[in-house]
Amino acid sequence: MGEMTHMIKRLYGHTNIKLTFITLCVLLISGGCSAPGPEGFAIYLTEGDIPASKMPVLSHVDLAEQPVISTRDIVSYNVITHEIILTADAFVRVSSLDVPTSGRSFMVCIDRQPIYWGAFWTPLSSQSFDGITIMKPLGSRDLRVIQIESGYPSSSFFKGEDPRNNLDIMRSLQQAGKLSVITSESPVNTLPHSLKGYELYSWPVNGLWHFALVTGTNRDKTLDEIISTENIVSAEGWVHVHMVGLDALITMLSRVPQNELVSWLGKLRSEQTPQHGVEITLPASSIIDAVKQRAAESGINLMVLSP
Repeated sequence: MGEMTHMIKRLYGHTNIKLTFITLCVLLISGGCSAPGPEGFAIYLTEGDIPASKMPVLSHVDLAEQPVISTRDIVSYNVITHEIILTADAFVRVSSLDVPTSGRSFMVCIDRQPIYWGAFWTPLSSQSFDGITIMKPLGSRDLRVIQIESGYPSSSFFKGEDPRNNLDIMRSLQQAGKLSVITSESPVNTLPHSLKGYELYSWPVNGLWHFALVTGTNRDKTLDEIISTENIVSAEGWVHVHMVGLDALITMLSRVPQNELVSWLGKLRSEQTPQHGVEITLPASSIIDAVKQRAAESGINLMVLSP
């Protein structure tokens, strides 16, 4: 119980949800006394494939007979990014879903009891969506990663309260041994090889340059995700490291495996409104040249992508 309480406190401090420690303890104790259910966390399609546009006005939704993703299909669930590494069979199943451009509704459940709803979405869609989404994978099946996201085509379209950090969900995943959390309290000594290399982002704050080194993926990353101060190096290979200053960046690059590709992006891939005065951009050419030189000395393939 103490370990779980500590994790939940850290999580909700990170997401700026103002719950007191006493409230958290009451919730954990009241839910922790009963025996865990037979199924736990699962994602179901809706019976009859209810259109996503009709879901908000319905008071009751029936579930499909079997979940499309069950706890046993999950290798790990990242509590910070809500990225899920699936088994090979489960990833093929999700990749094979028929997802129209208007989305395909799903329910996130604990023991078949709905917690929140969302929609599988396709990046081929030109329609925006203000709810929770899971993008249908269209790229490589090597990483087997999906993400429960907010809004489409970006988080700026999301409306309402984010339900993804529900305590019952976190508790169920923790009891199943599926949660993956490594915070900034953990030292980052070595970095794993990444099939798609790494992405490097930079932005100035009050005269200081901040950097984020993130695992390369096909999907667009949100600004909130990039500028997070959490350091995450999961056992499954997901990396997000935040650094301040040129020396910290050079030190971290020395921990990247040799011959790894690092793409330094001069702007976000998707259009997003800068938040809190933060804008992803490249520093002066003198800083870029210094980083290039040290990267070459470390055997890293650094590619600078100007806006």
